[in-house]
Amino acid sequence: MDTMNVTEHAATRIRALSDSQALALAAALCERMLPNYALYTELTGQGDMHRVRVMMDLIWEQLGPSQARIDFERQSEKLEELEPDIDHDDSLGARLALETTMALSSCFDGLQKSRPIDSAMEVAQLSSAGVARFLELSRDADDDADLTQEPLMQDEQAFLEAVLDQIEAGLDRAQLKAVKRLARNEGVSNVGVAL
Repeated sequence: MDTMNVTEHAATRIRALSDSQALALAAALCERMLPNYALYTELTGQGDMHRVRVMMDLIWEQLGPSQARIDFERQSEKLEELEPDIDHDDSLGARLALETTMALSSCFDGLQKSRPIDSAMEVAQLSSAGVARFLELSRDADDDADLTQEPLMQDEQAFLEAVLDQIEAGLDRAQLKAVKRLARNEGVSNVGVAL
């Protein structure tokens, strides 16, 4: 997995997580991306934020103590119907919404068949790449300053580190709720979208 936008320090920490910690990290980063999808659906009338929210809630439910039996393969199929078609809309909003659905899909994969560490790394990369794309499109064409020095990218890295700190401290029921609360980030996404 390319870690171009994820610091090597963070990537090393992600690789050291247990499966349940990795899944919690992936879920937290995905949760923080949801306002991007919500804004896309609000502005375009495409997609279905309610269904995406339900899918995110199913991921959190699976991570909790209930261990409910959820068919994530079926959820993945349903999610495909909600993905923006960037062949017809290649706007930044559509791309950020697509990255959100890709992050959800990666969480589903981690819960059913793939290595959770790979899912966590992929979601971290998607989130960070979305921030980088947003920054590249929102600044002057001749501005070649290092993106890692941009406040929004620094916030992205700080958020990743904060979630890792929380997850590494343990994942009992109360701590998982704290991770979820942190992930909601007061309704502000990784690129600063607030609804």
